Amino acid sequence: MKVAITSSGNTLDSLLDERFGRCPYFVIYDTESKAMEFIPNPNINAENGAGPASVQLVASRNVSKIVSGEFGMKIKSLVDSLKIQMIVVKEPNKKVSDIIEMLNY
Repeated sequence: MKVAITSSGNTLDSLLDERFGRCPYFVIYDTESKAMEFIPNPNINAENGAGPASVQLVASRNVSKIVSGEFGMKIKSLVDSLKIQMIVVKEPNKKVSDIIEMLNY
């Protein structure tokens, strides 16, 4: 299963970014192969529509889940229609490595 994680940077020590649509990076993590890919978010400075555009970006990587600190109002129905689960983590200072560890249990 592939999971998109919002990240403040492009390392495992980077913090989970609270913003979905405007996070600096997405980490695409495969729970089966343990492979990961850091993707710079081209929508970080979009004037509007960053959330839906970011959903399309991660959906193109065939993710089943998205982990972020929060999600904008505009994307819930879009994510639901794509059958992607949203996971909200409300713990500040969680590193990408911590999220991956949680996913492996």
